[in-house]
Amino acid sequence: MTTDEQGDQAFLKPENQGRWPEMTYGGALSFLRRRYTRDLSGVDVAVSGIPYDGAVTYRPGARLGPRAIRAAAVQLAELKAFPFGFDPFDTLSVVDYGDCFLDPHHPETIVESIESHIATILAAGAIPLSLGGDHFVTYPILRAIAKTHGTVALLHFDAHCDTWEDDGARFDHGSMFLRAAHEGLIDPARSCQVGIRTHNDSDHGFELLTAPWIHRHGIDATIAAIRERIGDSTVYLTFDIDCLDPAFAPGTGTPVAGGLSSAQALGILHGLAGLDIAGADVVEVAPAYDHAEITAIAGAAIAHDIICLLAANMGATGNLLGRQR
Repeated sequence: MTTDEQGDQAFLKPENQGRWPEMTYGGALSFLRRRYTRDLSGVDVAVSGIPYDGAVTYRPGARLGPRAIRAAAVQLAELKAFPFGFDPFDTLSVVDYGDCFLDPHHPETIVESIESHIATILAAGAIPLSLGGDHFVTYPILRAIAKTHGTVALLHFDAHCDTWEDDGARFDHGSMFLRAAHEGLIDPARSCQVGIRTHNDSDHGFELLTAPWIHRHGIDATIAAIRERIGDSTVYLTFDIDCLDPAFAPGTGTPVAGGLSSAQALGILHGLAGLDIAGADVVEVAPAYDHAEITAIAGAAIAHDIICLLAANMGATGNLLGRQR
């Protein structure tokens, strides 16, 4: 390996697969050190930031989430993936597509801008993996997803159901999934909400796997329930970082006690290989409230492991999973 094949691969590496050595503490901070590019030729997964937090109901700051998650991903870019035992970039062509450009001073443009951004990725045949941003950003993403894939199942990790009353027009990160259901973007009968610990008088047809239920029944039962609910449906996976207990994710806008540990959340994700994932996001990381990058590190790990699920679906095999104690 020459000195031209070390470091700053985000803008120097000529191809999308494989990886170069990097200084963990230096270099360009793309997500997992992937190449920054808007060329989606042959790309399997396009990671992009959606830096919007104008729909929050409590603490703002998630617009800085994509930057924080990228910075927190440096160690995950060094080694083969645990516990999968493979390098996902040997199988997948993954790029950092940069951030969706948004004009927060003209909020009427936000939904269209995000939808168009995701539609461009989908039109190229790539799977979008988005870094939020508050959770409202998932609504325009789902609009683009539905235009490509039709109505999809929703696998939703969150402390909140996000199906409170919606008027069809409001910018609210607590009501957009009811709107998505009413618009036929998602099918509640095939959808599952994981980690919920806030009350709504109606489940609106979604299956709720509450945090207390998961604590009582465990990871394996949760995986089985998710698989039974979603089956072979095409699914969109959205992970609000406040699904985690504030002990594991303090840096978020609407923290709720009693949530999942990072180990529980990752354990559930690790059991979901084979799901037909059309796209995914990790949202609500708000670094201003974080400590020692705890929340950003969790968000980066979740996004990384979603990429590993996609790699497993594409045939990646490792030599560690299932043989460790």
